[in-house]
Amino acid sequence: MLKVNEYFDGAVKSIGFQSETYPATVGVMKKGDYEFGTNQPEAMTVISGSLLVQLPGEKDFKKYNANETFHVPGNVKFKVKAESAAAYLCLYQ
Repeated sequence: MLKVNEYFDGAVKSIGFQSETYPATVGVMKKGDYEFGTNQPEAMTVISGSLLVQLPGEKDFKKYNANETFHVPGNVKFKVKAESAAAYLCLYQ
């Protein structure tokens, strides 16, 4: 079963599904600055474009390009900057 999610007045949209291993979402985001919160650990892979990510406890943003993955702990907030439209896959571990 698919679940459609929409955030930031429609600037970020995703479709949730159950992958072979974990619950997951695949989504897109428009150019912009965002702050997300997690309930559980996540592994986020950039599919298209790139994202600048500031993980908890980090001072600087790090750039992740297509096919690169970053990991976010559970119960934290993290910041993302999309300099252009980007797509991602998120696995909820």
